[in-house]
Amino acid sequence: MALVTTFLVRAACQAQQVLTQPTTVLVLPGQTITCSGGSADSSGNYWYGWHQQKIPGTGPVTVIYQNNQRPSGIPSRFSASTSGSTNTLTITGVQAEDEAVYYCGSYDSSSGYDKVEMSGTGLG
Repeated sequence: MALVTTFLVRAACQAQQVLTQPTTVLVLPGQTITCSGGSADSSGNYWYGWHQQKIPGTGPVTVIYQNNQRPSGIPSRFSASTSGSTNTLTITGVQAEDEAVYYCGSYDSSSGYDKVEMSGTGLG
């Protein structure tokens, strides 16, 4: 008899940004999850990043920066794409170690400073 682990994905949004995904999604290991964040500003000046926090109270790890760049050491199952003012994080083949809270942050690429940090999506 196989034990199947499931992940509960939930999202919350704060501040001026918009997190555009269902509040709750059930994800089985090996499945693909997507979550999107976007800016109300349609100027196109925003860059997005996604940050993974596995343990509350500890610092997050950046998994995506500059819209779609993956830092060294981040598995290739993490990817992101931008369409208009929306950035979408995709985790292809979710694994148990991906359990974390994922935060989407945006900053104004024309001035180089952080604008708004969104609360994000929890896997776990």
